[in-house]
Amino acid sequence: MLGWSLTFIVLAIVAALLGFGGIAGAAASIAKILFFVFVALLVLSLILPKIRAPRA
Repeated sequence: MLGWSLTFIVLAIVAALLGFGGIAGAAASIAKILFFVFVALLVLSLILPKIRAPRA
């Protein structure tokens, strides 16, 4: 997921340098959404094992 986010941000930078503002904005928005989804899943994967651990 983080790889896709980096891919879209690079695409946004290249498109912006070439003057394609609409494509650059769309790619940057997609990259931002993917990054926040990645961060949310990372936090969940770090917290859930602590919550669901069996208590003896």
